[in-house]
Amino acid sequence: GCARDWDGLTCWPRATFGEVVKIPCPRFFEEFTSFLQRNCTQEEYWSEPFPPYTIACGFDEGSSKGPEDQKSYYSAFWRVYTAGYAASVTSLITALIVFAAFRKFHCTRNYIHMHLFVSFILRAVAVFTKDAVLFADETMDHCLMSTVACKAAVAFFQFSILANFFWLLIEGIYLQTLLLLTFVSNKKFVWWFIFTGWGAPTAVMFAWVLTRIHQQNTGCWDDDENGVVLWIIKGPILLTVLINFIIFINVIRILVHKLKSQEGGGSHSSHFVRLAKSTLLLIPLFGVHYIVFAFFPESTGLEARLYIELGLGSFQGFVVALLYCFSNAEVSNK
Repeated sequence: GCARDWDGLTCWPRATFGEVVKIPCPRFFEEFTSFLQRNCTQEEYWSEPFPPYTIACGFDEGSSKGPEDQKSYYSAFWRVYTAGYAASVTSLITALIVFAAFRKFHCTRNYIHMHLFVSFILRAVAVFTKDAVLFADETMDHCLMSTVACKAAVAFFQFSILANFFWLLIEGIYLQTLLLLTFVSNKKFVWWFIFTGWGAPTAVMFAWVLTRIHQQNTGCWDDDENGVVLWIIKGPILLTVLINFIIFINVIRILVHKLKSQEGGGSHSSHFVRLAKSTLLLIPLFGVHYIVFAFFPESTGLEARLYIELGLGSFQGFVVALLYCFSNAEVSNK
């Protein structure tokens, strides 16, 4: 019959002579639920897809855009998020050096910030590594690619995302603790945070890798996952996002209460300006913007998801470094 075939957009499975294979449009065309078909002909080679991609998957929906235009769009988008992650890595490394170099910045709050910075750096490095291993060669057959290197790159990518979300959660927990209690700057708290921030993602990744090896050891582990495998990663991420969202709402409530009690009926405009600044400061810290897509399938609103999670998300590390280091009054005075 016909061997597996990568046509540049979709991986077609093996087929026997005379078999008609039917698959859905690639999921990056989230607005289209049509199907494509190919025949395994008598000569044992694949026919052209029918209907063609331009019709079935809407390449030219409402315009004259073709596959090359789509490729150009994603190439431009790649340059945007690459620039964002590069800016984030540069600023985060600088912030780490500043916090490490001066003893006056050695405190529990800044230790937690430093680990958050490292998680953002790992996330950026993981994106660069994954792109280099999986997408550097445009002629690569993604149907047949299943190497240890590409699986390791995807596993590292998943770990960095998990670690980033867990450290965002720890930032949220620590901030709420500061607002509710007189927090004692004790090293034991730092060690508990470190154990949770790095230990929990490591445990989740260990379970995910073992499950992948024994239940779905296909491709480079970047394909569509079945329910159990998918939720090993997605479940903890959704849990951290949910908890942080609850903390975010509670912190805003506490801030409103504190600002009202401090101002004692003063200027409303001053009150809302201060509240707005606090809110804007918390959004990149908590990663609350991820709640927008957290409970939707991966294929839902893919273009908007790309802009928020890759386009804007790639600059999140830069914003965090700016807010918690370079805009810090103590750092500025130093």
